[in-house]
Amino acid sequence: MSYDYSENILVQESAGNLLRDELGWDVRFAYNTEVLGKNGTFGRESYKEILLLRYFHEALKTLNPWMNESQISEAQKALESRLSTSSPLQVNEEKYFLIRDGIPVTVKKPNGQTETKKAAVIDFQNPDNNYFLAVKELKIHGALYRRRTDIVGFVNGIPLLFVELKKNTVDVRNAYDDNYTDYQDTIPHLFYYNAFLMLSNGTEAKIGTLGSKYEFFHEWKRLAEKEQGSVALETMLRGICKKENFLDLFENFILYDHSGGHTAKILARNHQYLGVNEAIKAYAARKLNDGKLGVFWHTQGSGKSYSMVFLAQKVRRKFEGSPTFVILTDREELNSQISDTFENCGLLGKTKAAKFIATSGDDLVQKLKGNPSFIFTLIQKFNKSSAEPIYPDHDIIIMSDEAHRSQYGIFADNMMKLLPTAARIGFTGTPLLSSDNITARTFGGYVSVYDFKRAVEDGATVPLYYENRGEKIADLHNPKITEQILEAIENADLDVDQQDKLEAEFAKELHLLTAEPRLKSIARDFVNHYFDLWTSGKAMFVCLNKVTCVRMYNYVQEYWKEEIGKLKAKIKTAARQETQELERRLRNGCSYQPGAE
Repeated sequence: MSYDYSENILVQESAGNLLRDELGWDVRFAYNTEVLGKNGTFGRESYKEILLLRYFHEALKTLNPWMNESQISEAQKALESRLSTSSPLQVNEEKYFLIRDGIPVTVKKPNGQTETKKAAVIDFQNPDNNYFLAVKELKIHGALYRRRTDIVGFVNGIPLLFVELKKNTVDVRNAYDDNYTDYQDTIPHLFYYNAFLMLSNGTEAKIGTLGSKYEFFHEWKRLAEKEQGSVALETMLRGICKKENFLDLFENFILYDHSGGHTAKILARNHQYLGVNEAIKAYAARKLNDGKLGVFWHTQGSGKSYSMVFLAQKVRRKFEGSPTFVILTDREELNSQISDTFENCGLLGKTKAAKFIATSGDDLVQKLKGNPSFIFTLIQKFNKSSAEPIYPDHDIIIMSDEAHRSQYGIFADNMMKLLPTAARIGFTGTPLLSSDNITARTFGGYVSVYDFKRAVEDGATVPLYYENRGEKIADLHNPKITEQILEAIENADLDVDQQDKLEAEFAKELHLLTAEPRLKSIARDFVNHYFDLWTSGKAMFVCLNKVTCVRMYNYVQEYWKEEIGKLKAKIKTAARQETQELERRLRNGCSYQPGAE
């Protein structure tokens, strides 16, 4: 197909123009124009090379004036070498940390001994000290196949950005299914250094990371939190490829999560990036706002735990000193979950999370008197009301998960007395009540808001639907109940005050709402509904008090066990063709794990 009639005329040209004219990238066109050789267009000796050594060497010399030619060669070898047994994602992770943290090279000391020193590859403090190059239509040869990419973005000669484009009439998913997946097979070395994968047809754009399924590619709709947003490619380019944003995302908003024995490369979503950077501004001004960094309200399912990790990571990299982060929860399972997340994402180094968890009130105080990088604790561990206040010579940053629940009572008061100079930020998945003055007094106002409506619009969480189940429990209808209650009151021989009080109680409908037949009917409806559907996930009862919650728990347990018994009996008499499906339902039913809060 002639180049002139491909999608690149409109989509690629407009993307290249924006990168060059607005964002300050050097944009070059390589198709049938690139000259190979050391003195050629990009200095490549062959089309198999994807590291542009000319610019890589120049950056090493500029950023590390102490390096000699031998050390430059050593750094190049370290960046290019890989184990043949490593997966592409393992190689990508190894190269990421070399690029971000520096490449270790050998330095000879005056006494003749040698030591290791890290050579900077990118100047993260001064974006303009780096060379940003976007190459359109770059030929890349693999071991067997030859491909030509739409746009590859280089920083100091390292290919960190991959952009695959389609014309406006083609679904963006085709860029993933038809091109990106093919490139992974045919020219996998292109992705050894990659940070960002962009897919677009101009009017819609998605961004993701190596190893991600298409479903985990996401939009980049906003340059500021309050914007309505646009899914167009130009918004994504402005938000990600602005030089300071590009380096900020690369340095502070990429994680490799090793949970469950698998590695997932995590790039912050648009709302996480914007929200965390608002929190960073608040932290920079912590002395002016009395340590109140604000309330970080991002709705359930929008990645709040990762946002906490991103915030801690950026504070540690961009601010002087050695702060202690106190990660605060109010439940053991939440404490385990968040500490595991920090460990699996590498923020605890090679130390296990258990070493950072406060085991008692005394242990918490001892940890706070030191300077560990992290402390994970329950609010209940602040149980030493007589403990002397701690005034450390380093920053303490309290990150409170589900802050709206934990900032009440004696434990919260003890925390404030013990750590009077600590900076405080509250994370919550639900909005604060207008009457919640305590949370606001502890943390300040909202520092970042990503509410449920916007999360659903962005596809960051699933929508919530209401289904009226009244018809399913119609057997509760009893038109005579009011008459029976009134008759009982009359027969009770109560005085006027007692009768008024009783009628007021019944007016609250508490007794009707918690009547045994009603609760049992609802519990049976719940079991009937979910037993056939259950595979994984969560279902929640919201009860009006703790006693009712316990009763519902018991009723559901009773009826769920009944259904399992019925299913086991049915399997014994089922035909062979039906047995497999029934056994699957049984496995799912038995995997149900009830809990009560």
